Amino acid sequence: MKIVLVGAGSIQFGYGTLGDIFVSNTLIGCEITLLDINAKALEVVLQTTKDFLAKHRLSYTVNATTDRRAAFQGADFIISSIEVGNRFQLWDEDWKIPLQYGVHQVYGENGGPGGVFHSLRIGKVILDIVKDAMEICPDAWIFNYSNPMTAICTTVKRAYPEAKFVGMCHEIGWLGRWLPRMLDRKLEDMHFRAAGLNHFSCMLELTDRKTGEDLYPLVRNKAEAFFEREPGYSDLFDEYRKTGKLDAAERFHKGETDSKSSYDWADRRLVQFMLKQYGLLPITVDSHFGEYLSWAWDVVDHRGILDFYDVYKIMLSQEVPHEIHLQTAERVIPIIDGILGDANYEEAAVNLQNNGLIEDLPSWLAVEVPAMINKDGVTGIKMKPVPKGFLALLRSYAGVYDLTAEAIIHESKAYAMQALLANPVVNQALPLEAMFDRVISKQEKWLGYLK
Repeated sequence: MKIVLVGAGSIQFGYGTLGDIFVSNTLIGCEITLLDINAKALEVVLQTTKDFLAKHRLSYTVNATTDRRAAFQGADFIISSIEVGNRFQLWDEDWKIPLQYGVHQVYGENGGPGGVFHSLRIGKVILDIVKDAMEICPDAWIFNYSNPMTAICTTVKRAYPEAKFVGMCHEIGWLGRWLPRMLDRKLEDMHFRAAGLNHFSCMLELTDRKTGEDLYPLVRNKAEAFFEREPGYSDLFDEYRKTGKLDAAERFHKGETDSKSSYDWADRRLVQFMLKQYGLLPITVDSHFGEYLSWAWDVVDHRGILDFYDVYKIMLSQEVPHEIHLQTAERVIPIIDGILGDANYEEAAVNLQNNGLIEDLPSWLAVEVPAMINKDGVTGIKMKPVPKGFLALLRSYAGVYDLTAEAIIHESKAYAMQALLANPVVNQALPLEAMFDRVISKQEKWLGYLK
């Protein structure tokens, strides 16, 4: 059994995934290939891993390379988490240049014009990765952590429909933090299902596992009191400024807290709005959910979004110990275990090509849904009809992904411009060409392929 980690030079991703692998009983003795374009960072991770294996007397074969095609030889599973260039400089440009040209996007990573630019940049690189995989190890499962998730998954499946390509995101993990404390029930006693687009998903069902009771009415009744003082990123940033410490990481399990926020509905004013207007609980916070909505500018916690971005930069930039921890931090390795062991369990959220999983959304669109994990792989679960109000919001963004995929695959600036014009976050047309030219001039290395 061979697993390839693409982007393994990243300490957070590389060490985190290695720790996940080393607690798996199914993967004992497997071959792990670390792949990155940064040879120096890769060597550090490789040596740390070898020292860890020797110290704990673990039996794995671990090697590293900067040669992607060599890495993919004989691969059974590929786990990819990459960014291109100076991520924060590029993200700043994605976010701030559209603001300067009058586009009220609340954040710029996945939705709005910033999300289009990000997709155009990274989507081309990921297509090259998948191209190599399809030529060298076409039966390998490919798990992607990179954003913008829906754009990447939609583009890959359009270009390589036979690819076993699955998008993974841990925002669904917020429900595991919120629901038990909100309802005073154990998480394992409840069953929820959420669906939508990545970072633009709502919980659609919540039941008691034993009795089948519909628990959603309780959520609607208790959410106001619960979220009013639920801590957010502004609280986390305030604490960091006082102490200089930030004990936080991007992982599936969001942790527990008994503290109270200093802010009203911190990071979650869209949660409040969606519950009131649509009766649905979003699975994530304002910075992510608000990127897809033309009216989010009026609703979101702007301070919370700015503080989230500052916290995120600190989390990914601060010096962290070169350590591997024997713990399960993300969901990919349990999924691989489930495939190999024919576990036949339900995974809460994966990103797959729709093909009828959510009715009334295009078949080609990548959607985020729960899935069954067994010897057949990752099989999306067909959802009950999505409430029409939320469905209308999802449909309003589908065309952006269609045009973004076409722009990447056909290297077309015209399609990219049309993706911007189709974007519900964009509220004017005349400045867009100048805005796009400005971004291309700043990001020529990554966007110069568009003709």
